[in-house]
Amino acid sequence: MTSTPPTTAPDVAIPGREVVAELRRTCEALAQRAGDLVLQMRREAVDVAATKSSLTDVVTRADLASEKLLTELIEELRPQDGVLGEEGARRVGQSGLTWVLDPIDGTVNYLYGRADYAVSVAVVAGDPADMTAWRPVAGAVHAPVHHRTFSAGLGLGASDGDRELRVPPAPELAQALVGTGFSYDAAVRAWQGRVLADVLPRVRDVRRAGAGALDACAVAAGELDAHVERGLQPWDVAAAELIVTEAGGAVRHDRQDDGSIVTVITSRDLLGPLGDLFAHASRDV
Repeated sequence: MTSTPPTTAPDVAIPGREVVAELRRTCEALAQRAGDLVLQMRREAVDVAATKSSLTDVVTRADLASEKLLTELIEELRPQDGVLGEEGARRVGQSGLTWVLDPIDGTVNYLYGRADYAVSVAVVAGDPADMTAWRPVAGAVHAPVHHRTFSAGLGLGASDGDRELRVPPAPELAQALVGTGFSYDAAVRAWQGRVLADVLPRVRDVRRAGAGALDACAVAAGELDAHVERGLQPWDVAAAELIVTEAGGAVRHDRQDDGSIVTVITSRDLLGPLGDLFAHASRDV
């Protein structure tokens, strides 16, 4: 297993501060517009439109409607940029920037009427499909039920609404409250359960909310000490990764022997010890 820090492709220019600030405001506005849509659709009815990796990994009509709205708005505002969406939106741009979209992060929570779901909108430089090589430059995670919008711009800090975010000092590993998530693939979920059984006695406790982007934002807000998960996708972390790092935290993507990635999101001081703990537990199962 190898640990790969985020880097930027050498031929990709990072926008200046004014452009980054504008992109951040646009991410916030788009996430809130899509959040209003999915919240209204949830009040009316929830229809499962399809399944993805398994029968338990669902796509609702609201996922599809949210992504359609986002892509149409981006086409109007930034036609020169690329798009990568969870539900299939793909467009190669000419600017070197790509909008990475999760129309509903936490779809199963949404389906069941639980509050922990969000819309995630980010802009990245570099390969949008490679979390080990991109550079997020702006992003927002909007939780409609909680009325919270987390956002960040590269070099501009991170916020939860009007509140500036700073990752608090790290506790000892044994006192860390760690978030995690589980795959919809039964075999991977079983592996995750075995790893977690090894990790659990060595930390304060573990939480599983069912929305990786919100858990990452909780790290930035000091509501979790870390989030560690195997199998997070670009749309799960593009905005949240920037929110955490701009709040003073750290993110690393550990590539497994099978090519999958374990993402560790936490404070800078806890990154090494927690990453090593999960790496050791992974080798033991």
